Amino acid sequence: MKSNNKSTESLDDLLEILPDESILEEFRQILRGPMILPGDQEYDEGRSIYNGMINKFPAIIVKCVDVADVQHCLNFAQKHRLDTAIRSGGHNGPGLALVDEGLVIDLSLMKGIRVDPEGHTVRVQAGCTWGDVDHATHAFGLAAVSGVISTTGVGGLTLGGGHGYLTRKYGLTIDNLLGADLVLADGRWVYCNEKENEDLFWALRGGGGNFGVVTAFEFKLHPVKNIIGGPLFWPIDQLEKTLKWYRDWLPNLPRDVYAFFLTAEVPAATPFPEEIHGEKVCGLLWCYTGPEGEFEQYLQQARDVAKPLMEFTPEMPYPAIQSMFDGLYPSGDQWYWKGAFLQSLPDEAVEIHKRFSRVPTSKSTMHLYPIDGKVHDVASNETAWEKRDTLWSMVIAGVDPDQNNLEKIRSWARGFWQEIHPYSQDGSTYINFMMEEGEERIKANYGDNYRRLQQIKAKYDPDNFFHVNQNIKPA
Repeated sequence: MKSNNKSTESLDDLLEILPDESILEEFRQILRGPMILPGDQEYDEGRSIYNGMINKFPAIIVKCVDVADVQHCLNFAQKHRLDTAIRSGGHNGPGLALVDEGLVIDLSLMKGIRVDPEGHTVRVQAGCTWGDVDHATHAFGLAAVSGVISTTGVGGLTLGGGHGYLTRKYGLTIDNLLGADLVLADGRWVYCNEKENEDLFWALRGGGGNFGVVTAFEFKLHPVKNIIGGPLFWPIDQLEKTLKWYRDWLPNLPRDVYAFFLTAEVPAATPFPEEIHGEKVCGLLWCYTGPEGEFEQYLQQARDVAKPLMEFTPEMPYPAIQSMFDGLYPSGDQWYWKGAFLQSLPDEAVEIHKRFSRVPTSKSTMHLYPIDGKVHDVASNETAWEKRDTLWSMVIAGVDPDQNNLEKIRSWARGFWQEIHPYSQDGSTYINFMMEEGEERIKANYGDNYRRLQQIKAKYDPDNFFHVNQNIKPA
């Protein structure tokens, strides 16, 4: 939990910007969920999010329990001209789930999930994490395409595009989105899919939280129950050799084979052998969904390129690979991340990885995620996500629980990114791997789709009410 470093006088100033007490009480009475104000016992907890670096002070936090609560919040914010942030309950690295001196619409209590095992679909309310979804779908031998850690929120990951362990085989999360409920800036509820409000549905698939408050998602599910997966680590001095091999090897493999490349420090935790705790390493994180007897050949190819320090690749339930590192990355750590889309990884870029391969703190890491396979079967103009021909999505994550190490992790991430940036695709990155980096970076991510997104924004949110986000300004 963050410390409340504002003085009592400052909190009183914050309360001064609110409507008078009778108006607030009237607002409270029409809500089903709790309303939290500065000075309330729950306030510090309510404004704490996954990234411990974020320290914002909203004027009002409302924990919505249904669509009506969301509508009441939007109407109240419009009437009283309050900046409004939407929080779905997951990570939100840049902290755009909160806003100083405004209203936070917190959806984290909206946790409903309904699986249709015959139709292979699931309906998920926006407050769920992917761990919630995995728990519900795994009972039926099914899985949704999500990310690589189960504490990630469904809302943020989906609206940004969504890539993870099942992406090479089944595409992005948005490629498996069937429909969505949302509340627009004027308080109207709408539903969208490929046939109904199809322009809005197009924009939601990668365009972030620019168009409304999504309260529920419908996803296609896939027959994934158990996988073979886990980490394989090489000594860090093998990075150049293994990374050059990986860049040429993985894109040519069947889509059942998923492995992202990483640099890290071996944590002092299971399943890692005690003798390599604290070692700087590079390696792979596997998730294999093909015939069991065929995995060994791919594992052996990784062994042949360089001798591993360790490997741990058992068969396991899909939710186990999703949650394998949840305990290492609890809420409250300091996070600073940068990202890049890469169409290729020339030797010069590998050399940059080599120079920055020794992570600055024990939790910091670099991941190179494959974005190919099924993703490339979709045209760049079919969804708002435009970079359909990219091969890799890179994230540089400086992470540490100690605030005193913030400058260390930030300078490492920025330095690494500044050198790799010239090799990125059109200067772009996955929208969910951005801090607050400005309009030009956002435009680069959407490329030729940006103008259409602006037009749809002008139709559904002409006054840019939803601007506390990676913002797309209306045309």
